[in-house]
Amino acid sequence: MDVLTKVPVREQEAAARAKNFDEVCLGYNKEEAMEEAVRCINCKNAQCIKGCPVAIDIPAFVEQVKLGNIEEAYQIISRSSALPAVCGRVCPQESQCEGKCIRGIKGDPVSIGKLERFVADWARENGIKPEPAKEKNGRKVAVIGSGPAGLTCAGDLAKLGYDVTIFEALHEAGGVLVYGIPEFRLPKAEVVAKEIANVESLGVAIEKNVIIGKSITIDELIEEEGYEAVFIGSGAGLPKFMGIPGENANGVFSANEYLTRSNLMKAFHEESNTPIMRGRKVAVVGGGNVAMDAARTALRLGAEVHIVYRRSEEELPARVEEVHHAKEEGIIFDLLTNPTEILEDENNWVRGMKCIRMELGEPDASGRRRPVEIPGSEFEMELDTVIMSLGTSPNPLISSTTEGLETNKWKCIVADEEFGRTTKEGVFAGGDAVTGAATVILAMGAGKAAAKGIHNYLSNK
Repeated sequence: MDVLTKVPVREQEAAARAKNFDEVCLGYNKEEAMEEAVRCINCKNAQCIKGCPVAIDIPAFVEQVKLGNIEEAYQIISRSSALPAVCGRVCPQESQCEGKCIRGIKGDPVSIGKLERFVADWARENGIKPEPAKEKNGRKVAVIGSGPAGLTCAGDLAKLGYDVTIFEALHEAGGVLVYGIPEFRLPKAEVVAKEIANVESLGVAIEKNVIIGKSITIDELIEEEGYEAVFIGSGAGLPKFMGIPGENANGVFSANEYLTRSNLMKAFHEESNTPIMRGRKVAVVGGGNVAMDAARTALRLGAEVHIVYRRSEEELPARVEEVHHAKEEGIIFDLLTNPTEILEDENNWVRGMKCIRMELGEPDASGRRRPVEIPGSEFEMELDTVIMSLGTSPNPLISSTTEGLETNKWKCIVADEEFGRTTKEGVFAGGDAVTGAATVILAMGAGKAAAKGIHNYLSNK
């Protein structure tokens, strides 16, 4: 075998997958996984671990795959990660573990993400569960939000013996994993629900339809319900808009609403109680992973889809793999283009969008070259649907109903990076509620850090 080249991963053909919601990537089988694992040179100073926000012992689990000991590989991963089947699918490995892989200096990096996915899927199919705590310590911790940050924090605390209850505002657990990421990237029943069940198997309780700040407050959880610490992992679900004329027209969605209705409420089914509008010509404004998810969803609902992004392809924040898949499926990229107005018909429905061409100037505060309008380059796009994918911010309900909890100018909760400590004693926070919208694995890393912080806090209390 050629040790410099990755074992290829099977995928659905682009023409077929553009018309269904089945998973695009089909993953490795055992033989392929073992062959790929052989490529790992088992570095003594493993940089891949440093690139992983939850610090999985990557060389150790890959070595077990190489030997065919898949159950042992799973237990090694699950000591660090509560959601390996999720991470193997949606983590930006190219900029994290695989981006640090020494093998990648003179060839392809080891396919760490695909190996993690294989191990987690094998464990699920063979009924293997993570190892629970040997005994409980009888101390109660509340976790707000059942997304990646909350599930990780809860799982780690349960392994340390704490009685953990997760409070989820929606009717289904999983947070962004169920409402934000489409089925073709992350199957819900097959993968997400089983990963959540694994966290519950550690002794974690999940209470749904509980809105913290409305159903009950954090102060009441501590003072009346006997919780000694609280972790806030409520995410960032408040969408941002451009503030241009016409954004209130019928046929304008936030990507958050569009994906939630499709993923969580199955609005693409004709018999759905909340059917979603099937656009014929759709523009998705933005260039991140969420924009790709919304665009690829609209495509599967039968539309011609355009990604409208004000910078060039080099600056697209989405994963390279997601951009590649979107192009393969036929999505049109209108780059260096910025909307200036959404046009409405006489019934206030979207009929088009005014745009202007851009060019890149000097770098801005983010380090990326600033897009500058080209005078006289205005043009119109004919559309019937516009999806705004410009990021999200935290809902202020929790912070506004909790005494002593400080937020910054973006309404994010102020918490230290090392342990997630907030300005309120006994209350910790992490993930998108602190940083604003980011990746699943960074939220998991924050949940993991907060679990350590809570354990230190309660051990010294």
